[in-house]
Amino acid sequence: MVWKPNVTVASVLERDGRFLLVEEDTEYGVAFNQPAGHLECRESLLDAVIRETLEETGYTMQPQYLIGIYNCRNEARDVTYLRFAFGGRIAGHDPDRRLDTGIIAAHWLTVDEIRARQAQHRSPLVLRCVEDCLAGKRYPLELLTHCNA
Repeated sequence: MVWKPNVTVASVLERDGRFLLVEEDTEYGVAFNQPAGHLECRESLLDAVIRETLEETGYTMQPQYLIGIYNCRNEARDVTYLRFAFGGRIAGHDPDRRLDTGIIAAHWLTVDEIRARQAQHRSPLVLRCVEDCLAGKRYPLELLTHCNA
C-alpha cells in the first residue's frame, strides 16, 4: 500500500475585519471552511488557490503571500492533509457565478463569529489559519517552485 497525503490549498482573505468563509454541505452536515480544495494534476499551488476561491465564492483572489503549511491528520477518516494557506487581495467578484456543488453560501465573518462556529468547522485548521493570519504570518511566494519536467 502506498501512503500519500492529500494536498490542499486554502485562501485566507480578510476585508474590513472580516474573513471569507464558505458554508458547505458535507457528508457530516453543514460545515464552515475557508475557500479550499485539492491540488489537481499538473496544477501549481497558486493556480489551485485562485481556482478554488473562484469556484467556491465567485471572488477572484490574487495570492500575495503564504500564511503557512499545515500537516493535519484526520484519524476518523484515515486521511492526512497537507494544506497550503495563502493570503492576498481580492481582484474581483462575480455575484452571479454558480458556486461549486455543496457550497451553500460565502460569508464574511468576524473572528468572534468564526470562533462561535468552531463546532461546525470543517477542520481545526479553519481557526488556526485565521489566527496565523492575524498574528502576521507572511511568507514570500518565492518559497514555492512549480516545475513541469
